[in-house]
Amino acid sequence: LQNVRIDPSSISFSMWKDIPVPFYMSVHFFEVLNPKEVLQGAKPVLNQRGPYVYREFRYKTNITFHDNDTVSFLEYRKLFFQPDLSNGREDEYIVVPNILMMGAAVMMENLPNFVKLLLSGALAGLKQEAFMNRTVGEIMWGYEDPLIDTINMFVPGLIPFKGKFGLFVELNNSNSGLFTVNTGMKNISRVHMVDSWNGLKKVNYWRSSECNMINGTAGEMWPPFMSPTSLEFYSPDACRSMTLVYERSGKFGGVPTYRFVAPKTLFANGTDYPPNEGFCPCMQSGIQNVSTCRLNAPIFISHPHFYNADPALVNAVEGLHPSKDQHALFLDVHPMTGIPMNCSIKLQLNLYIKQVSGIIQTGKIKPVVLPLLWFAESGSIEGSVLKQFYTNLVLIPSLLDYLQYVFLGLSVLLIMSAAVLM
Repeated sequence: LQNVRIDPSSISFSMWKDIPVPFYMSVHFFEVLNPKEVLQGAKPVLNQRGPYVYREFRYKTNITFHDNDTVSFLEYRKLFFQPDLSNGREDEYIVVPNILMMGAAVMMENLPNFVKLLLSGALAGLKQEAFMNRTVGEIMWGYEDPLIDTINMFVPGLIPFKGKFGLFVELNNSNSGLFTVNTGMKNISRVHMVDSWNGLKKVNYWRSSECNMINGTAGEMWPPFMSPTSLEFYSPDACRSMTLVYERSGKFGGVPTYRFVAPKTLFANGTDYPPNEGFCPCMQSGIQNVSTCRLNAPIFISHPHFYNADPALVNAVEGLHPSKDQHALFLDVHPMTGIPMNCSIKLQLNLYIKQVSGIIQTGKIKPVVLPLLWFAESGSIEGSVLKQFYTNLVLIPSLLDYLQYVFLGLSVLLIMSAAVLM
């Protein structure tokens, strides 16, 4: 118990502070093969590209212990491209939706027509089109776009940022917010449980108190002596708490584990799963509208390839092949310590696109939730760390258990010998 607390003298503290597990982020893009036809109302045809693999280093700073048995910290992530593990290069070009333009068009749908006509004219002058051909590196890490200044001029505050635009531009060399978690010094059952995030006990993104709750841990470790039921964690990327459910028991490197997976209700809409009504306005089950925490952009998250989603989402495009083996997320956790041994967290980013009256660049695009990319953050304990785990958590307890019976047998023999001698 002492060794799983967040305490500088505990064995697990160095692992918690600077995670020794090699993490990798693998990104798969969906290339649009028929952009001209989509503008005329055709179904999008997609081709998966990648993976583009990045080595991920995580470390904590600003570690501050408080008198109420909590500790605050910032966790940073640094990503480095791994060409030898990737199926492609960062300088490869891919045709994808013009995310900034199409997102802004949907966001401006209810504005006066003269504003949309002005923007449409400005877009024509900037030679902006509904689809763009950019490199993987530009889409991920940002590119200069005069459209940013144009939108800020016509509709101030619509997109509260300047400079480069990229889907992961704020991820590298950044933190996921100030977490304050329980140390477990007085109550071991609360260790790693989140006390607040950015000073908040609840977020205000969603429409119900239940959906706004910050539950579980920060997603790194859990309290010891886990039961085979469920686990919870708060995900700043998804702007919500997530609950995974127990699937089966197993072993990783000889160490016993519980596997937890996402239930089918994780991204279900409010009709299919009433507790999710607070995450609405909803569309089909299997996608979650995260516009309220993503600058009001029409962004949705889901499992990759719309796994566990309404078949209508898969059928609205061509080129998706949902599979549990490839697209389901999982966590393998050692139940005695609450430490993950092997994990793969997978999410897909989707953009809602459609024809917007008054903006000619949107053509005759039919309303569709279009997959942009999906990524997996994966890591597993290996090498000397795994060997240490196996020795301390399996080998030594088994040996002690064996010796217990040996000593019990010897005790019985001694008692019997003493009785005979008497």
